[in-house]
Amino acid sequence: MKIDSGINISNPGDLQDIAREARAIEASGYAGAWTAEVAHDPFLPHTIAAEHTDRIELGTSIAVGFARNPMLLANLGHDLQRYSQGRFILGLGTQIKPHITKRFSMEWSRPAARMREMVLAVRAIWESWDNKTPLKFHGEFYRHTLMTPFFDPGPNPYGSPKIFISAVGPLMTEVAGEVCDGIICHSFSTEAYLRQVTLPALQKGLDTAGRSLNDFEISGPGFVVTGQNEEEMNKAATGVRRQIAFYASTPAYRPVLDMHGWGDLQSELNTMTKRGQWAEMGALIDDEMLDTFAIVGEPHQIADKINARWGDCVDRMSFYQAGSFQDHEFWAPILDDLTN
Repeated sequence: MKIDSGINISNPGDLQDIAREARAIEASGYAGAWTAEVAHDPFLPHTIAAEHTDRIELGTSIAVGFARNPMLLANLGHDLQRYSQGRFILGLGTQIKPHITKRFSMEWSRPAARMREMVLAVRAIWESWDNKTPLKFHGEFYRHTLMTPFFDPGPNPYGSPKIFISAVGPLMTEVAGEVCDGIICHSFSTEAYLRQVTLPALQKGLDTAGRSLNDFEISGPGFVVTGQNEEEMNKAATGVRRQIAFYASTPAYRPVLDMHGWGDLQSELNTMTKRGQWAEMGALIDDEMLDTFAIVGEPHQIADKINARWGDCVDRMSFYQAGSFQDHEFWAPILDDLTN
């Protein structure tokens, strides 16, 4: 199993922090470094990370696809793949409708179909650059038919980047299997949901494309609750409970809760979001739910618990410990246990 880390971009104005973080991630033995699109752009840090690393893969987990168009994504992916010398992964996600329409002021409709077409459009653009073929992409959502030499960056000497997408529901998961190189399983996934819903839907998409799991990577859920003492454990648990509650309030994720008999909680949490009760929501996530969504244990137990839950079905994962910060030195023994 590959173990990845995240590049902290809480203060992107200090580029030295990004360089230092990327070097530390590579020196610690991680396989990849990922950025998330939260308060800052997820692509810019990889320019710095690529300059200061030689081995690790660099990816977005995730960049909001529907906040952009295929041509912009094709340019970003092409340039970062070239600058990183073939180490970039274009990780995309949909976000939910209110963010796309109200925060980004972009169109929303049939997200699985739109994401499928977006990925195919990006690949068609790369194809036109790499092989000098006319750009003739005609889709339901996107249309790209103009590419003049002035705007053509030419073939990428490192080939096209891999494309991963984040998915929870079966339709989006099928899209990942059909047209992508990997799937980023949402942190709001349980072992039962991944095995009973995600993997069968993924296989259906792979079958449609005539591919197998040998051509594909699964990046698994990564909630971890651990610490060196009771205070750290409690702080980590509080942070993860709040993050689980945040995701559980989303109507699109209710099927995960329904599988475990917790569907009614989604409505209650959604009501709390409308009242602005963000801090109080985590209290509704009991110990059973925490253990179901997260790997919970003392540091020496984490590797065994990860392998027991995900070892036979996940190719890579990141540690997601909301509400608590631990440096790379803290995670080093866990990383060693998982990779050696």
